[in-house]
Amino acid sequence: MPPKAATHPARNAFLDLGLLCLSALAFALSFPSFLSVPGWFPLGFVCLVPVFAVARRASWPAVPFYGLFFGYVSYALFNYWLGKFHPLTLVVVPPIYAAYFLVTLPALKLADSLFPRHAYLLQAALWVCYEYFLKSSGFLAYSYGNLGYSQYPFIPFIQIADLAGVWGISLAVVFPSALVGRLFADGIPALRSEWRRYLAPAGAYAAVFAAILVYGFLAPVNTAADRQWKVALVQQNVDPWKGGYAAYRQSLSVLERQSDAVMKQNPEIVIWSETSFVPAIDWHTRYRPDTQTYGLVKELRSYLASQPIPFVVGNDDGQLKRVAEGQEVRVDFNAALLFQGDTIVDTYRKLHLVPFTESFPFQDTLPGIYAWLKSADTHFWEKGSVATVFQAGGVHFSTPICFEDTFGYLCRDFVLRGADVLVNMTNDAWSSSVPGAMQHMIMAVFRAVENRRSVVRSTNAGMTNIIDPNGRILSSLAPFIEGYLVGMASVHRGAFTLYTRWGDWLPWVLLGLSILAVIAGIARRTAARRTSQGS
Repeated sequence: MPPKAATHPARNAFLDLGLLCLSALAFALSFPSFLSVPGWFPLGFVCLVPVFAVARRASWPAVPFYGLFFGYVSYALFNYWLGKFHPLTLVVVPPIYAAYFLVTLPALKLADSLFPRHAYLLQAALWVCYEYFLKSSGFLAYSYGNLGYSQYPFIPFIQIADLAGVWGISLAVVFPSALVGRLFADGIPALRSEWRRYLAPAGAYAAVFAAILVYGFLAPVNTAADRQWKVALVQQNVDPWKGGYAAYRQSLSVLERQSDAVMKQNPEIVIWSETSFVPAIDWHTRYRPDTQTYGLVKELRSYLASQPIPFVVGNDDGQLKRVAEGQEVRVDFNAALLFQGDTIVDTYRKLHLVPFTESFPFQDTLPGIYAWLKSADTHFWEKGSVATVFQAGGVHFSTPICFEDTFGYLCRDFVLRGADVLVNMTNDAWSSSVPGAMQHMIMAVFRAVENRRSVVRSTNAGMTNIIDPNGRILSSLAPFIEGYLVGMASVHRGAFTLYTRWGDWLPWVLLGLSILAVIAGIARRTAARRTSQGS
């Protein structure tokens, strides 16, 4: 057991809470934040030292409360900008992470109890399991804040993503925090007497770190001989969802004006952002329920008919769906439409919807929450069913919409189906926050490295940019301005990476090893207790 001043519980509690606040702040500052737009990525390697120290210091009764506390504070600081997105987000998101840490911190405590000297090995594995299984899977999946993403500027270091995805990077980043947290948890006197025991694991980590960097300098692909795809990305800096018809009209005018300017540079394709044009193009063309809105759709199609190159348009795609009662009702999809002239060549409908703000499949079981969300003007979408791969000018590409580029499994599937380039279409105008838009963008860097495919991002307000297959941001448009970006995206058709072929294998391996380690630790303690009782 770690030494602790049992006669001063209040002082210990204040110290533990202070350490958790320090860790929460350092965690938030590791990423793009309110103090630094690019973020301070070196903090990622040490930001959780206080968390691991508290996991060892704290008593079992205190640990669940500390988990709730750290989960809430860390995500309130990290995702502070969510309050501008939706009035419910700061009510929903930080409490979800408080609940996650209600489980995670006791798991870290259990690792320390079972392996007092070497808990850091199991704790690092458990952290990656938390990131993958708790926060990045299922209905509530939300990948913002996975520790590996903080390292996006560290280009040589992140190249191992093509082997193990972002999870390999998270493991390499969290390990120093777990090790140093164990080293300092028992206080300075213990540190003076025990530090030599940790020279070997520290040296082993240094060797692994060096090997990662060597791989990082050798692994990047050469894109010099690749076909270069000249793309034009239009950033209208108008949120068409705010203001009804007037906003639709303004947005279309900006899109047409900027696209006309773009054409002077002879791009091969023009890409607009997520729901850049809100009125359902196919629906209004077929049924014409509103004369004024149909006039906008007609104008758009007339404009596209005059263009010599393909356009990709983000749209609220309304379609008829037959329900159980037999009648047909309109449903809406968050969609990307590929136009050649005024003809819709193909359509992609978003597969992974944002929980609570785009999807809530518990209308019947939780009607009160559903009514609450609807009263807050939530726009629910229907989920798509096909991972579309578009083709234009000999280039195959897919269009993950909004936060779909934050999920490795989804982008990997597009590449497996034949996508040469990933084209993310996003509306981040709602955030009014450059750090918020940056936190979204940095995850696209990892989709590029994981699959060794270029990522092109066309956003409503930021961050619009082109990322090469090695994770380098080649060009960007300033956020929250009206304008366009024309640039070359490498159409890299190299062999599938290990990550593309095997997917998220590392978290599953770590989960299996963690379970075995816990079983072995419990069995060892049980055997030791029986031996002690027998003697």
